[in-house]
Amino acid sequence: MHAPVLVLKDSLKRESGTKVHHANIQASKAVADIIRTTLGPRSMLKMLLDASGGIVVTNDGNAILRELDLAHPAAKSMIELSRTQDEEVGDGTTSVIVLAGEMLHVAEAFIEKNYHPTVICRAYNKALEDAIAVLDKIAMSIDVKDRATMLGLVKSCIGTKFTSQFGDLIADLAIDATQTVGVDLGQGLREVDIKKYIKVEKVPGGQLEDSKVLKGVMINKDVVAPGKMKRKIVNPRIILLDCPLEYKKGENQTNAELVKEEDWEVLLKMEEEYIESLCLQILKFKPDLVVTEKGLSDLACHYISKAGVSAIRRVRKTDNNRIAKASGAVIVNRPDELQESDVGTGAGLFEVKKIGDEFFAFIVDCKDPKACTVLLRGASKDLLNEVERNLQDAMSVARNIIKNPRLVPGGGATELTVSATLKQKSSSVEGIEKWPYEAAALAFEAIPRTLAQNCGVNVIRTMTALQGKHANGENAWIGIDGNTGAIADMKERKIWDAYNVKAQTFKTAIEAACMLLRIDDIVSGIKKKQAPGAGQGPSKPKVETEADADGEQILPD
Repeated sequence: MHAPVLVLKDSLKRESGTKVHHANIQASKAVADIIRTTLGPRSMLKMLLDASGGIVVTNDGNAILRELDLAHPAAKSMIELSRTQDEEVGDGTTSVIVLAGEMLHVAEAFIEKNYHPTVICRAYNKALEDAIAVLDKIAMSIDVKDRATMLGLVKSCIGTKFTSQFGDLIADLAIDATQTVGVDLGQGLREVDIKKYIKVEKVPGGQLEDSKVLKGVMINKDVVAPGKMKRKIVNPRIILLDCPLEYKKGENQTNAELVKEEDWEVLLKMEEEYIESLCLQILKFKPDLVVTEKGLSDLACHYISKAGVSAIRRVRKTDNNRIAKASGAVIVNRPDELQESDVGTGAGLFEVKKIGDEFFAFIVDCKDPKACTVLLRGASKDLLNEVERNLQDAMSVARNIIKNPRLVPGGGATELTVSATLKQKSSSVEGIEKWPYEAAALAFEAIPRTLAQNCGVNVIRTMTALQGKHANGENAWIGIDGNTGAIADMKERKIWDAYNVKAQTFKTAIEAACMLLRIDDIVSGIKKKQAPGAGQGPSKPKVETEADADGEQILPD
């Protein structure tokens, strides 16, 4: 008699699971729809109001999603995807969301037919392996030293961004910067650390065309005593310190008992002699420029400027590291440990210039700088912020290529090839997993379809023509030219993508879709706030049971 009840319970549970899946899929699709229009070169811009009330105008997927404040947990995890993508490879932040949204969308039909999520995930993972195999097959290697190819590649990757209207400018800056700071690890590997050694300085004013990559470093500081110290030094000898050049204060309250009046003078003299000895230790190396991260007292300033040396104080640690990399100096912690080898002689020129109404110190014309500053000029703050975001993307692309010099076609061609190959393979997949596998193959077409939509061409006709061209596998490089919406050969149009970016996009999107599909319940751990006035009535006496003891706070609030 009891069997039917069990069945009922089971179907109820499945019903609730389906509801959660449905909600998750809807939330993910909503996120994907927000930034779907920003894919491709003919894309729309979004104008966002950020938390501080400022405005951001951008079409960078990650920058848009960063500003969103969404309540739904599934939507939140979708936003994490584009952040992961941005940190890993710096490009493809929009594609990854569109692809993950589509993967979930095609899974919805199977969930409704009571397919188990694990089955769908298994099929998706199989599709992912095959997709990466296709990427390996169609990727072509390039020579990183060939500047024209690199320029074409970086340009095609940031052609979808706002600054593409300024031609080669951003691509040039990105390639110069990344090739400057690249370090050979041996075995043909190069490591490029964008975060540490490339500083982007945004200075409003001037024109975008004035932006340049400095062969060295620039910091927003002036010399300590502008009247007395030189503001221009050719071939400077640079000493970098991270200790204060001032008299050490006592650790905590220090009492000094002075019996005679002369003792006071002795005490002051000791301070002066201490600072003088510090300065002499530095000056015996005949530097032209002393840079310290900490303070520099008036007295030390006097000794240093008397010797004709310029000094800069309170420099950020990161800036100091960059100066060290650029000029070949070593940062010293104690002046008495200075050696001749610690003095940086790699810089060609130290100069303080006034840009706008601020002073900037330039340490440029370095021999073999391993750090650099990109100086961006532009009309307004908003414009500069957008240019900086695009420059970051461009530098990431250049870094990816230096790390893994392989290309795949852009313009949706890769996704169409993957889709066509997976469709052919789906007939050999056995069992129930065949259908989700085929659906995953179809989901890849979301990228070229979205590109076509954003160009404003007839989507159905374009997609049918593209599928036809890819179905017989004659040319893997046929895709959509995002500017005109025409079907073209991506090799001729020089529309490329980095292999790293594509592979990471596929992996992130499919793995995230699998993760969201396997969620069958959302339990909120947030306490509901009581309505005001709710706790005013006479409270009922509370009977404690053993189970309450665990949750009880031992200490009062």
